[in-house]
Amino acid sequence: MSPSRRAVVAVAATVAAALAMAGCSPSAEPAESDGPVTLRVGDYPSADQAAARATFETRVAAFEEANPDIDIEPVEMVWDAQTFQANLAGDTLPDVIKVPFTEIQSLISRGQVADITDALAEAGYADTINPQTAKVAQDQEGRQFGVPVLPYAIGLFYNRDLFSQAGLDPDVPPTTWEEVREAAAAIATATGQAGYAQMTTENTGGWMLTAQTYSMGGSIENDEGTEITLGDPTKQALEYLQQMRWDDNSMGSTVLYNMTDIAKDFAAGKIGMFLSVPSASYGAAVSNYGMPREQIGLAPVPAGPGNDGQVLAGGSVEIVNPDASDAIKDAAVRWINYLDLAQFSEKDVAVAAAQATVEDGGNVGIPRISPVDPELYEQWLGWVAEYINVPQENVAPYNDNLPEVELKTEPVTSAQEVYALLDSVVQQVLSEPEADIDALVDEAAAAAQTKIERSSR
Repeated sequence: MSPSRRAVVAVAATVAAALAMAGCSPSAEPAESDGPVTLRVGDYPSADQAAARATFETRVAAFEEANPDIDIEPVEMVWDAQTFQANLAGDTLPDVIKVPFTEIQSLISRGQVADITDALAEAGYADTINPQTAKVAQDQEGRQFGVPVLPYAIGLFYNRDLFSQAGLDPDVPPTTWEEVREAAAAIATATGQAGYAQMTTENTGGWMLTAQTYSMGGSIENDEGTEITLGDPTKQALEYLQQMRWDDNSMGSTVLYNMTDIAKDFAAGKIGMFLSVPSASYGAAVSNYGMPREQIGLAPVPAGPGNDGQVLAGGSVEIVNPDASDAIKDAAVRWINYLDLAQFSEKDVAVAAAQATVEDGGNVGIPRISPVDPELYEQWLGWVAEYINVPQENVAPYNDNLPEVELKTEPVTSAQEVYALLDSVVQQVLSEPEADIDALVDEAAAAAQTKIERSSR
């Protein structure tokens, strides 16, 4: 994850803080054991993150009160691809830690993560996980090796006011890239603002180009992460950008955008449409930059030629140390449920968290992939209905499409290095009118292939 994308993970801290402020505690019965179980849990905020650390400690105390036979030992360790193997070999890996979606399958294949299928079933949590996301952390036999949390799918943000000013229906957003191009041109002509904008820096250009490639039915790497598959779908995505930038003059003149700056300009009414993660960019536009919620629309990633319903998805997976005993596994799934899922199964927790979020100026009802079974999520929506402050009708196009999409994770090998290469490609297409897309993609593919081959040595 690049620095500019930390906002995605920051959502977790926001939810945790809301739960802590609400005084929420798990209602599950204490775990049965022959004696105290010490559970080492990662992702403990460092000392310089005072507020987040205090929130984490409050949650630990509440969990231990409800589960007196489990002692939580927080560990500051977070996922780091460079140190994971050494920590595993040196027996310093926590019992529970979050890893990116992109890593879980390789960890499963190498036997470096615990099978928690039975522990989840015995605790009664197996059926609560969203089957759509559960697959991310399953092997070919359907055994569960982690709990996907904070899942997201990229969406198309659009400014409803700019749509109306351009004579477009804000309740009917574009569904194809050709319609995006038409809408962008209409917005630019009518308002003088950028009809469409693209992230291009800090690896976000490659990240969003990956989303666009998927929307064209393509991929960046094969499923095993051993071969770069950049080709015509990526070139088609870049051609749309090139046409909007130079033929239609509908993208404005700002070429260099990271995740923060694009949300800021969107909130200021300078951008009609852009791709991003719903939770991160919605919160930034409203809470950081004061954009009225009523102005924000959210739709699925538009479809291009060859589209087969794949949408770029990401998130984190809570995993358990492969050397964990059965007692540790049982304690781990209880902690994971409390930390990440309890608000979706316990009404008091859900209501208190939603109330605290609103009181803190946050947003309730931002579209998201549910980490739990859709029926539980619908139940949660009912519980918190009076606190939902995100106009649901304005994000309905995105929500209505979610059950139909096939979630496709980011490239599994050297994703950030590949994204950095693609940043340069996107920047050149948007800054050079005569950029040779075929040559740029072919050169990037060759360089990316070299990087993933080196990473596997």
